[in-house]
Amino acid sequence: MNSPLIQLLVLAGIAIFLILRLKNVLGTREGFEKPKAPTPVDRRSRPDLEVIEGGPDRDITDHVAEDSPAAQALTEMKRVEPGFSVSEFVQGARGAYEMILMGYELGNLDEIQPFLAEDVFETFVAGVAAREDQGLKIEAEFIGVRETAITDVHFDKDTNFAEITMRFVGELTSVVRDRGGDIVEGSPTEIKRQKDSWTFGREMGAADPNWRLVATDG
Repeated sequence: MNSPLIQLLVLAGIAIFLILRLKNVLGTREGFEKPKAPTPVDRRSRPDLEVIEGGPDRDITDHVAEDSPAAQALTEMKRVEPGFSVSEFVQGARGAYEMILMGYELGNLDEIQPFLAEDVFETFVAGVAAREDQGLKIEAEFIGVRETAITDVHFDKDTNFAEITMRFVGELTSVVRDRGGDIVEGSPTEIKRQKDSWTFGREMGAADPNWRLVATDG
């Protein structure tokens, strides 16, 4: 075997050796290979890192300011009764407003009595009785609720009794007629806007899920 051929074989062997060494050191990448995921940081070894879980309760902050006393009271109510939903309460209060308001206007108190505190029911009875004594009758039609808002919240941690005050702006037509059927107040076609502030109360965590109207303020 001549010398040039021997030299060529030696150089080829050295080249192959170097290629294998580089492959072992650098590795190989094919196509759009994803980079290796970074090594997770063990937060337990980093006491300076604070893990923040969750955030503001949107069911609360959608209705009252985040750091307000009302928000704090609603949070305490949810701790006592985790299934309580502020949004569902607001919707229910909206429906109760129409039902109770029309029940009073039309004198149908028996239908709304279960949703009234005893003293509120007695006040309604006295108002309806006064109208009847004067021979007056109200004809009313509810149009809708334009505004609803929570204005105040109180929660007694000792008794778990909660009170939520709602502001309503409702629209309705209302006519007051005398014994002869003549209109003494209102109009059957004119829509009037009525503003009310009602407070609903209930013991949180109790078996009875019904809220009752405990105070009214027009």
